[in-house]
Amino acid sequence: MKTTLASGLGFSAANLVLAEGKAVGDSPIVERAIELHNTHTGESLQLVYRRGEKFDAAAVAKLRNILRDHRNGEVHDIDVGLYDQLHDLAQAAKCDPRFEIISGYRSPESNAKMAAASRGVAKHSLHMEGRAVDVRLHGCSCSTLRDLALAAQKGGVGYYRRSDFVHIDTGRVRTWAG
Repeated sequence: MKTTLASGLGFSAANLVLAEGKAVGDSPIVERAIELHNTHTGESLQLVYRRGEKFDAAAVAKLRNILRDHRNGEVHDIDVGLYDQLHDLAQAAKCDPRFEIISGYRSPESNAKMAAASRGVAKHSLHMEGRAVDVRLHGCSCSTLRDLALAAQKGGVGYYRRSDFVHIDTGRVRTWAG
């Protein structure tokens, strides 16, 4: 292996360090993939949603559709930060990013009906803003997923032991048990 360094020429060191004739900065673009299974509609989707820093618009549209309100079919934009949170949690758990979706987007009407029927549903849920998902990760217990999400400190984390799912959102860091 041949390594060459140059200095004082105004070039980025990452592009000047050569390994077997290739610049280190020429590494392949990292792809992020995710698999979602909607437990209410039975739909599944496996795709690459991000390449490097760029989100794939067609993939994001498909993800938005699978996360639609299953009660009335309403579709809403989803915070793409959720996909990265899920991907990162799967990596932390040393699992493939294969998630069961219990709840994604909720229309205000659906959320109001749920809140009226159960005290465990927030009246101003981030689900209505497309900033929250309730999930299970294949190969990882929900208590472990909760612990990993709490350690990540990227948003709210709710743990629903009896229903066996974890709420993940992109809001302020907080935690609760349902």
